[in-house]
Amino acid sequence: MIQQIQKTPEKAVFKTDMEISLANAIRRSVNEISILAIEEVDVYKNDSALNDQILAHRLGLIPLKNQKLKEDKVIELKLQVKGEKEGTEVLAGELGDEVVHPEIPIVLLGKGQEIEIVAKAKVGRGKDHAKYVPGLLFYREMPKITIEKEGEKNHELAEFYPKVFSVENGKLKVKSEWECTIDQEDVADFKGITIKETGELVFVIESWGQIQAKEIFLEAIKALNSNLDEVLEELK
Repeated sequence: MIQQIQKTPEKAVFKTDMEISLANAIRRSVNEISILAIEEVDVYKNDSALNDQILAHRLGLIPLKNQKLKEDKVIELKLQVKGEKEGTEVLAGELGDEVVHPEIPIVLLGKGQEIEIVAKAKVGRGKDHAKYVPGLLFYREMPKITIEKEGEKNHELAEFYPKVFSVENGKLKVKSEWECTIDQEDVADFKGITIKETGELVFVIESWGQIQAKEIFLEAIKALNSNLDEVLEELK
């Protein structure tokens, strides 16, 4: 069973009663998803304060859009900028339309400084390099928070944990259980507050922008199924 809590292209949150072992297998399978990223950088000119290796590393971590590229294909992204003044900011958008977040800063150039680069992007997987990881997927146990009448006066909990509690009409209320990362021991000094485990998990998926959050989950499942099929084939 899956119950959706939050869904946007960048973030998906849901609770589920799946086993932790399966949840962990899905989490690890995120590193099996094929993702496009800059793999090789040819530096023809670099007058900036960053050396070639650091510049190439920064370029490799820029999320790219074109995720339908075949694994044996390469696309080229060109970057040629000259500093017109001190502190000229070079942004990722200078690489072209393939960039997901064009406002990402790459380097600052002084007046007259130049960089001329050809970056080559290809498809890879997170198990080979972190730049191919499309986002963040994690899970934790979903708690059940109960506030009894005597617990409604513990307004300070809304100050300590504003994502979890709020004060409405002078009474402490539960704002969001899935945001709760504390347990009963953390509220032991506050009477009338109970936090129990439910046996359910809450999944949180955040995308860097290459693919949507929901696709990260679905593609991770596909990768897991593919690996299991290979195991079954070997066992036959």
